Amino acid sequence: MYRRRFWISLILAGPVVAYSDMIQDWFGFTAPQFPGDGLVAPVLGTVIFFYGGAVFLTGAWSELLRRAPGMMLLVSLAISVALLASAASTLGLLDLEFWWELSALVVIMLLGHWQEMKALGQARGALSALAELLPDEAELVRNAHVERVPLDHLAAGDLVLVRPGGRVPADGEIVAGDAELDESMITGESKPVHKREGDAVTAGTVATDSAVRVRISAVGEETALAGIQRLVSEAQQSRSRTQAIADRAAALLFYIAVGAAIVTFAVWVLLGDGDAAVIRTVTVLVISCPHALGLAIPLVIAISTSLAARSGILVKDRLSLERSRLVDVVLFDKTGTLTRGEHVVTGVAGRDHATVLAQAAAVESESEHPLARAIVVAASERGPIPTSARASAGASLTPSPTIATRRRRSCSSRT
Repeated sequence: MYRRRFWISLILAGPVVAYSDMIQDWFGFTAPQFPGDGLVAPVLGTVIFFYGGAVFLTGAWSELLRRAPGMMLLVSLAISVALLASAASTLGLLDLEFWWELSALVVIMLLGHWQEMKALGQARGALSALAELLPDEAELVRNAHVERVPLDHLAAGDLVLVRPGGRVPADGEIVAGDAELDESMITGESKPVHKREGDAVTAGTVATDSAVRVRISAVGEETALAGIQRLVSEAQQSRSRTQAIADRAAALLFYIAVGAAIVTFAVWVLLGDGDAAVIRTVTVLVISCPHALGLAIPLVIAISTSLAARSGILVKDRLSLERSRLVDVVLFDKTGTLTRGEHVVTGVAGRDHATVLAQAAAVESESEHPLARAIVVAASERGPIPTSARASAGASLTPSPTIATRRRRSCSSRT
């Protein structure tokens, strides 16, 4: 909405600026003349005020109802005064034309709020990324038959089948089978965890090598993944101390701007210059709009929260994010979390390393297991991978390969 209003207001603001006498005097040009050209700025400026400025007027009304003046009220005050002064000038009551300032102010504020909303949308993208960890459907087991159903059809106590490479649809307990589960998207641990009958599994984790049957124990908002989503959402909606200070500063600036305008008007009236009193009072109210204060702080907070979420850092609230600048030491409970979440081949045992690695990659080429993928990647970097049949034939003449892998750490290069 902000983006659409920004572009339309920007297009309309072009003629307003071009037909401003002040702009023409500054840059020494004359806009094309035609009958009624004097109405270009008043008509388009009024459209910009009611179309582009509507969001600020609505926000100002809400702030008035809450008796909490802030950014929206200041912006609305500036553009409203600019509209009234410009309209009075068009009617010949004043010699003060503010149409281009009004248009530029609305366009600039729309641009800032568009960028703020864009940053907030990116931050909310972290919630979407968490939601994508769940499959669209689950394989429900009923009376020895398997049927695919939407996730919202699952209930506690249902039995589901999770095939190799599939994601666990809800929290539960394995009742049949065992498998290596990739839990990196939940725990950050890149090494697959072996799960057997009786072990608990979490929604969003991946069965890498074999199928298991899971008895559902929690669905929907009761799952661990939903808890993580709530944590991210609460952090995005929380208010930080800096943001609270900015809101109080905006309210204080509103009172200061109104007070300064009253003093300005009174002084010039006492000096006997009524026209100057009106002109300078309008100027004070128009320039009091806090562009940087109203936009910079919310924008920075939104972007920082978004970057943290995309980097895998779940922030409990924005105040915690602010306090992170004071952190000197970070303690990790285990080194396994300091990885890139993928395995790499570190060594190959055998007489012909290239042949052993190629044969192992051919055998593992269709496997979804993280260790198998690491072997395939390492072999593909050294050359083409043979077919499984050729690899099987060659494997009978070659001792069983032993390939050492390890998790790739974020602070070291491949070895």
